[in-house]
Amino acid sequence: MTLSVLIADAHAPTLVGVRWALEHAGMHVVAEATNGPDAVLAAVRTQPDVALLDVNMPGGGIEAAAQITREVPGTAVVMLSDVARDQDLFAALLAGARGFLLKDTDPDRLPLALEGVMKGEAALPRTLTTHLIDEFRLRERAQHPLTGPTGARLSGREQEVLQLMADGLPTRQLAERLGISGVTVRRHVSALVEKLGVADRAAAVAALRGAGGWQPRA
Repeated sequence: MTLSVLIADAHAPTLVGVRWALEHAGMHVVAEATNGPDAVLAAVRTQPDVALLDVNMPGGGIEAAAQITREVPGTAVVMLSDVARDQDLFAALLAGARGFLLKDTDPDRLPLALEGVMKGEAALPRTLTTHLIDEFRLRERAQHPLTGPTGARLSGREQEVLQLMADGLPTRQLAERLGISGVTVRRHVSALVEKLGVADRAAAVAALRGAGGWQPRA
């Protein structure tokens, strides 16, 4: 079966390169677009097997993904991005995308990734796959709030900060992962240290690992 693909990207060299990679592998590029609204119109018109959308194109790649998912449910949406940002990945998945690929993906791998998506496989960079697992772990912890010896409950964000501290992330990387400032990170650390009744962040991490006498609330 020959896959039909819509490509949407405002960067002309990217359009040319992606088209070449797909057609070289025997796929059929049915339409091209350079912005979100045009991508949606093209998807509705051509009903492609796959819509390959640039995250940051004019008009919004994420918005286009959500609209195509609603209006053309038979089309598998896969996002393209210059950089691997957690927030873009999570937004894309929530919008209905079935894959998230980087633009520096090997041209020989791109068609294989799209074929995999059509078979129900995930098309994600390894680094983002790790972050996705981390996100589900953090959300699971958020459903079981941690409490200190006085019954003070950690907020969801404080639990995220604590878990990432336990993973060994310094303040700067922790701030980047959560999309907040270093000052805000330090504020959360101070709050959770106080709530847990421990001396410092190292003691808070030790508590998370079971050495401090408090557990997730059932």
